[in-house]
Amino acid sequence: MSDVIDRPILTEEVAAQSRLRIIDCDVHPSIHAHADIEQFMPKRWQEHLRTYGSHLRTPYIGTTPYPRSSPLIARRDAWPPTGGPPGSDLDFMRKQHLDPLDIEYGILQVLDLFIFSQQNLEFGAAIQRAINDWQLAFWSDRDPRLKASILAGQDDTEFAIAEIERCARIGRYVQINVCPRANEPLGRRRYWPIYARAQELGLPLGIHVGGYGGHAPTGSGWPSYYVEEHQSNAHTMAAQLTSLVLEGVPERFPDLKIVFIEGGFGWIPSATWRMDRHFDAFRSEVPHLKRRPSEYVKEHFWFTTQPIDEPDEGKHLRTLIEWVGADRLLFSSDYPHWDFDDPRYAFKTPLTEAERRKIFNSNARALYKL
Repeated sequence: MSDVIDRPILTEEVAAQSRLRIIDCDVHPSIHAHADIEQFMPKRWQEHLRTYGSHLRTPYIGTTPYPRSSPLIARRDAWPPTGGPPGSDLDFMRKQHLDPLDIEYGILQVLDLFIFSQQNLEFGAAIQRAINDWQLAFWSDRDPRLKASILAGQDDTEFAIAEIERCARIGRYVQINVCPRANEPLGRRRYWPIYARAQELGLPLGIHVGGYGGHAPTGSGWPSYYVEEHQSNAHTMAAQLTSLVLEGVPERFPDLKIVFIEGGFGWIPSATWRMDRHFDAFRSEVPHLKRRPSEYVKEHFWFTTQPIDEPDEGKHLRTLIEWVGADRLLFSSDYPHWDFDDPRYAFKTPLTEAERRKIFNSNARALYKL
């Protein structure tokens, strides 16, 4: 006789437990006013910010290349009713994004004040430190769903290591962020101390598109249009993937996990195929590589999904996902930007239940140890 007692199935409870909650790997918080971060800055840099403002490594003076029809590259409906820029009001973010879409965790990616693009690297480091503290005080402390990233400007390695160490002692950050538009390709040895410390700490290295490294964003110069500049983000990410792999970063740091954020993933197969072919032809030039480039890509790199590629035929997106691997993809919305991807509609091809769970939740949960 069974000693299991029959009882009614609580259908609502079961449904809630089985519902797939979302981990959004690209949420952009914004500073409401400079006063919000000045409290985290020494007086010297507060006065510098007020007196001199930003001095960027870019020919754009007093503006950005973003279109006037979409200020701050934001959705028109993302401006908080209480004032301030999109992404600056936590209550409104909860109401518009976190709660209705059932976001279990959101990984914060801060772009304000061109944190990685300051010509004055010491000033840039002061901003990075202030924003790292601001992320906790204004976001993570107020909503534990929101997880902060350590901003560490890679072009001054000494500053970067010091900031990584400081934040590691706090212990509440889930990754280390550097910028893809650096002074040199990211595979160069000048950046290796950052990678070594990330590996030691067990923190993924996040590389979010954007920034200005003092170089034109395309191989042929400065683009004429925003649409060109926006498209060039994918070129930048492909170049950095190539640099990191061929310079031997995954080989040198086998436990380092690298996340490419907001670069899409449609370019990955062709870039990897070309690397493999060139490796086969020029293997003797890079004896530090023990395996084909594609093997490193498939084991050491993750890619967020936004902006999702939308080929005319869904079967082509299906083939792309299968080649990159559902275990390499992390859902991202890019909230509150104009090219936001809604998790309910972003994928224009059917996903299996296993693929959905990996892309929308379990991959990020394991990567970020959530």
